[in-house]
Amino acid sequence: QVQLVESGGGLVQSGGSLRLSCAASGSIFSFNVMGWYRQAPGLQRELVARITRDGSINYAESVKGRFTISRDNAKNTVYLQMNSLKPEDTAVYYCKGSRPWDTYDYWGQGTQVTVSS
Repeated sequence: QVQLVESGGGLVQSGGSLRLSCAASGSIFSFNVMGWYRQAPGLQRELVARITRDGSINYAESVKGRFTISRDNAKNTVYLQMNSLKPEDTAVYYCKGSRPWDTYDYWGQGTQVTVSS
């Protein structure tokens, strides 16, 4: 059973940067898609960015040009570089991995990102 563990969250001022990491206990190469999601209080969880095994990337419109997702298969880690942070980026950020032969997705426990104005 693969586990995903996020880290790198914290408190930052508006305009600042953070880099989130999602470390897998096993090989992330088995995941055909890995993504970052976020959930703010009272709101539904939403996709932030996703990256496929072959490197295809999608971003939510709200983070395009500010966030960058990447994966390092050798380190079994997926990253989310977040620049020009805004208060509306405040949320718990979750990492998700999907494998084609599983009927469920793998989720991390989440890491809190708080952006002060």
